[in-house]
Amino acid sequence: MKKSKQYKFWQWIKKLFFIAFAVALVAACVNMFLAPHSIAAGGITGLAIILESLLGFERSIVVLISTITMLIVTLIFLDKETFFNTVIGAFLLPFFIGIMPQMTLVTDPMLSMAAGSVIFGIAISILYANKASSGGTAIPPLIFKKYFKLNTSVGLFITDGVVVLLSLIIFSVDAFFYAVFSILITSATMAYIESGMNKKKKVYIISDFHEKIARDVMNDIQKGVTILPVIGARSKKTKQMLMVTLDMKKYRQLLEIVNSHDREAFIIADTVSDVHGRGFSYDSGTF
Repeated sequence: MKKSKQYKFWQWIKKLFFIAFAVALVAACVNMFLAPHSIAAGGITGLAIILESLLGFERSIVVLISTITMLIVTLIFLDKETFFNTVIGAFLLPFFIGIMPQMTLVTDPMLSMAAGSVIFGIAISILYANKASSGGTAIPPLIFKKYFKLNTSVGLFITDGVVVLLSLIIFSVDAFFYAVFSILITSATMAYIESGMNKKKKVYIISDFHEKIARDVMNDIQKGVTILPVIGARSKKTKQMLMVTLDMKKYRQLLEIVNSHDREAFIIADTVSDVHGRGFSYDSGTF
């Protein structure tokens, strides 16, 4: 019981570190990449940039007031864990924006927008992975995902679009298109992190030496193998087909195993990006 409590404590500390790190990245993007070029790329931070330029409001104060409002929405529509994690991120964001230096890190607007948007997408993905957010318009995508099964990258694109339209009124047309491109890059970065970085290989193998191949795959690669009976349409003969799902880096090792037993084996390989279950989303074991 004591070890279990210690484990949970250190897991909480780890989660807190990642939330703080991600929020610090968001603040750095605003103060060093986007705001210096008047790029209001959506979100509460984008709204803060607009209000600061239009009315002279301190951007950290705008972020604080807006996130408090969104916290109430979080408490109503989302679970308690997400609410408490969001509280941490929501109050850390105005803090980091307030203490981070407001400087032009990259002088070229296009390069600054691109770099800042990629970092912003990485930061938001880290927050979502820890069931947290930085508050503001990062909350609606979580609600859209819970109730409408909408991908968070798409939800963020929709909610940020409203703020970007405001930037067209306040700033130049150039700033508006910079903001649009920023949202696209951020959404693409998030979509890639959510699915593209978890690519696996799903391999089908038909061979007369399927038993030996299956044995070596389970022993050498430590991956489960499923045996499926298949029937040839022309020959009407029944054969055994192996199905293996494994990491991309182990695919070459699988081919070596197959070729060592049967160089004429029939192989079909697909790239898949969303794999869950034994050996992938929790501890492995063959079946």
